Amino acid sequence: MEPISLDELLASVGKEVGVSPWRVVSQRMIDQFAEATDDHQFIHCDPERAKRETPFGGTIAHGFLSLSLLSAMTFETMRPLENCKMGVNYGFESLRFLAPVKTGSRIRTRFVLADVKARPSGWVQTELGVTIEIEGSKKPALTARWLTLTLIKRQPEAA
Repeated sequence: MEPISLDELLASVGKEVGVSPWRVVSQRMIDQFAEATDDHQFIHCDPERAKRETPFGGTIAHGFLSLSLLSAMTFETMRPLENCKMGVNYGFESLRFLAPVKTGSRIRTRFVLADVKARPSGWVQTELGVTIEIEGSKKPALTARWLTLTLIKRQPEAA
């Protein structure tokens, strides 16, 4: 994707800036996340028991798995900032898990650029309103206000 200039980014505040492609949340992904985080609760990892004992009809993804997919969905959706050296997570102003992501569901993220602050140090702070939608569900999996920092190469001033 072609990079976006800081001026273009600033002009996009308040607008939807991207919708990611749909991606399937598989049991394999859930199991791998359980291994990585040591969270093996049966609602995630035991399809038969989850079918018998939960209102979900089977296993569901960890909320933090859905949240962790934001980075990948950002990279496949959002134009990188021009002259970007690196980017880091800065945190969340808010985060709510609203509906379970059932195994085999397809999810995608809508991104709204809520705010941009260009710091003299070369760091650019963005605040994104993110909504992870579940295909066929009226309720989203989660909503959040996500803060990121991007370090850009400072350009010499024109004389």
